[in-house]
Amino acid sequence: MKDTQIMKFGFIAHPTSGALKRHVKMLDLLERNIREQDRGYSRDLWQWRNLVPCADFGRIVGASGDVCEGIVHYMPLTADEMLSQPRAIAARVIDGVHSLQKQGAQLVGLGGFTAIVGNRGLVTLERTGVPVTTGNSLTAYAAWRNVLEAMERLEVDPVETEVAIIGYPGSIALVIARLLGRAGCRLCLVHRGGAERARQGLEYLEEGLRERVRMTQDLEECYSSVRFFVAASSSGGLIDPYRLAPGSVVVDAALPRDVMHYHQDRDDILIIDGGLVSASADIRFGDENMGLAPKKFINGCLAETLVLSLEGRAEAFSIGRELAEEHVLEIGGLAERQGFLTTPMASWGKRLDDRAFEALRRYHHEFHQLRGEQGGTLLRNQVLNQFAAHINPILHEFYAFNSIERVFQHGRGCWLTDLDGSRYLDFVAGYGCLNTGHNHPAVNTALQRYLKDECPTFVQYVSVPLQASLLAQRLTEIAPGRLGRVFFSNSGTEAVEAALKLAMACRPGCRVVYCENGYHGKTLGALSVTGRDKHRQPFEPLLSRCSAIPFGDVQALERALQEGNVGAFIVEPIQGEGGVLFPPAGYLRQVRELCSAHDCVLIIDEIQTGLGRTGKLFACEWEEVEPDILVLAKSLSGGAVPIAATLARVDLWDRAYGSIGTFALHTSTFGGGNLAAASALATLDVIQAEHLPDNAARVGTRLQSALSEVAAEYPFIREVRGQGLMIAIEFHNSFVGSVEACVREFAGRLPGNMAATYRMMSDRARQLIQEASLELEKSLEEMFVMRCVTKLSREHGILTFVTANNNRVLRIQPPLVLSDLEAQRFVDAFAEVCRDMSTVIE
Repeated sequence: MKDTQIMKFGFIAHPTSGALKRHVKMLDLLERNIREQDRGYSRDLWQWRNLVPCADFGRIVGASGDVCEGIVHYMPLTADEMLSQPRAIAARVIDGVHSLQKQGAQLVGLGGFTAIVGNRGLVTLERTGVPVTTGNSLTAYAAWRNVLEAMERLEVDPVETEVAIIGYPGSIALVIARLLGRAGCRLCLVHRGGAERARQGLEYLEEGLRERVRMTQDLEECYSSVRFFVAASSSGGLIDPYRLAPGSVVVDAALPRDVMHYHQDRDDILIIDGGLVSASADIRFGDENMGLAPKKFINGCLAETLVLSLEGRAEAFSIGRELAEEHVLEIGGLAERQGFLTTPMASWGKRLDDRAFEALRRYHHEFHQLRGEQGGTLLRNQVLNQFAAHINPILHEFYAFNSIERVFQHGRGCWLTDLDGSRYLDFVAGYGCLNTGHNHPAVNTALQRYLKDECPTFVQYVSVPLQASLLAQRLTEIAPGRLGRVFFSNSGTEAVEAALKLAMACRPGCRVVYCENGYHGKTLGALSVTGRDKHRQPFEPLLSRCSAIPFGDVQALERALQEGNVGAFIVEPIQGEGGVLFPPAGYLRQVRELCSAHDCVLIIDEIQTGLGRTGKLFACEWEEVEPDILVLAKSLSGGAVPIAATLARVDLWDRAYGSIGTFALHTSTFGGGNLAAASALATLDVIQAEHLPDNAARVGTRLQSALSEVAAEYPFIREVRGQGLMIAIEFHNSFVGSVEACVREFAGRLPGNMAATYRMMSDRARQLIQEASLELEKSLEEMFVMRCVTKLSREHGILTFVTANNNRVLRIQPPLVLSDLEAQRFVDAFAEVCRDMSTVIE
């Protein structure tokens, strides 16, 4: 610190939109109510105000150790409202400066239009005698740095680049033009007025720069030829984002925005919120609680006022028409010294990362093959960006939020390697698709031989498919019971569709019973028998003839069957996506007996449990149950080629499709392809030759036992359960009542009477707040589990995930080739994660 005196600043902000004006209105109402509750009603409290109090930062400590204090007040008018009465507003600004001075402010910052109406601070300074600053210097510095950083991240040379500057020769636009000219950029200066105005505009620039400048009144000229824009007008709404060429970057430092409002539905342009800075972790804003403080994306006008106060400089720093380049660079250097940086950048208030620029890179460079360590990182970012742009942006955001963004390039056995060269032990295994592990040599060899021999893949319905026919015979030989017919498709949900249609064709008009919390797929038919509302509600009404009963409840099934007209019951031996839930012992055997007694088709879904996962080839074999229809998928081809199978009793198939008019009622173009069948045949060979069900039973039993020992130490783990290598760890880290307790804890210490305010809300408002609190508490519990997922991945190189129907259940489904050593690696990692996450335990 320079001396013991702490400088205090004031700042006059204003809302930049109607919504923000309503935000100010809300602050005004709440602040007055709180004061009334704290001190009692007074007439003076409810009088007209020139300024609305917004924030009192108290003690602010910069990265250098310098200290200041500050208060921010709002002038509750938008830019349009100010410009409609500039003289009156100029007088209000002067009154506002005086009022802040009375509260101890030695320097007053003017935001946006509160500076413009006072002739960019000159008149305000003259009439108040209080040092004022517009913040334009730091705003210009930040916008200039934004442009250069964007070029750097896109690997664009400034010397070879033209930049269009909107709002020239306004104070910010002019100094940015000079600074970019120093960096070697060619400039297209968009101005208002005719040829004489253009000539005058050139005179602001040094002669050496003028030869690299073109002047224009028409922004249209820039859309097709320019890729970099700086917007700094005081008009707003000048740039049409739909006219920008692909690859364009706009640094919009204008308030209101110069980029017109649009749906942000272009991923080939980038609109950067220009002129913002963010405080580093070295800066403290008053008494921060849980590290919460308004540190990110601070407007340059406010930040400049704050920096000058930390430096103890109560001076009119940025006022008047022209900003000196040296002044701009100076305030930028001071800001960095105090910990205010121009990175990270933002777009429409959201933080930008490398992927935002990767989307634009191809518009500035010819495509080239990425190699080496840096190439792997670049390719990773490019792929992540393409996934976000063209596949699922919300899923990509989920990956980013949980720090689990990865792109794998190699897999073998239980291990995966990403583009950065990091190795991961895979305990997800494609959600049960990879029982034989990644790229099993025997499966790969069979596929390579098939392709080398140029075997025909798709010959269905014009000839008999060789490999598919062999696979059908093989499945009927190993499946439990008398399942003599096989229909091939591509996925589990398609296999379920085929099973449902077969059962319905056997029993026209019949009802289908399924289990609550079950999961059978997301196509409409399979979704109709999937027991979770979250998946069903957006697509209702679904099939009307489907009804749910509790899982594991034999009496409920018997009651449903006794009602009559139930033609099929579909059930999982173990509810996988439901959280790896087990029915009572003997349940499946009793189900078989009931279905037989009531002529009800029993459909057993072994999509997750089948092919060795639970320690037997099929989970229904644990109770020696024979299904009428059996559905398989996921690991049937070792995860190499999509394939699924619906196995049925011969008499059922004949009843449904056994005539010339019905044999082709259900078909699939890609179902039964020979390539997928060849992969499935090789997979079955591996499962049997390497005794993978036995390995799953042996390693799984030891793994479950070891995990149970770890879990016994931590009350936030409810249970470890499973069979074979289908294991679940269910968490129960309750946050019930935490939101209410937090509110009560803080509300009781705040001025006013927050409890009374809450009681005075409408019944509906209080109900919604309570519902929101409950949902938040559930989300916190799920967030805890996801942080365990993240830690296992980031710190231990182990992939896990939660189940679809219960996000508090960690699924443990590694390939069945898992070794004891790999299993122990997971146990050790999980134990360490539990220790790390046990700061607060019940």
